[in-house]
Amino acid sequence: MVHVLNTPTRLINWEEFHRDAKNLAQRLLALGPWTGVVALTRGGLVPTAIIARELDIRAVDTLCISSYAGQVQKDIEIIKKPVSIGASGGQGWLIIDDLVDTGITAQAARAILPHAHFAAVYAKPNGLDYVDVYANDIEQHVWIFFPWDIEP
Repeated sequence: MVHVLNTPTRLINWEEFHRDAKNLAQRLLALGPWTGVVALTRGGLVPTAIIARELDIRAVDTLCISSYAGQVQKDIEIIKKPVSIGASGGQGWLIIDDLVDTGITAQAARAILPHAHFAAVYAKPNGLDYVDVYANDIEQHVWIFFPWDIEP
């Protein structure tokens, strides 16, 4: 499926992102305890670091899925699956991403880790059915530029 996202855009700065990721960590703290976290790369790397620190979780792994080329959504490519989860299907683990947009990437992650708890810092309406908890809503038609997407 190819989907081109158009403007308007929203710039999220480091301070805002850090605050929102910490707010998500507080919500997750009440739902734990957690065995570990899986960063959904690449966007989930930064919030995973913040959340793992806030929740004092040391078991961190990655699930590497590619679904965008710039602002164009493309077919899902599974690049790397988590290695530390074992046969639990993700029971007791968190999957962390920066944003759930259409839910296509989240669906692929859930197919690999069906028992994990999916958390995103931001969620758009089309992706809400695929995330268990998130910090902030974003309008579907808005393209987000995260702090790591823009030059200082």
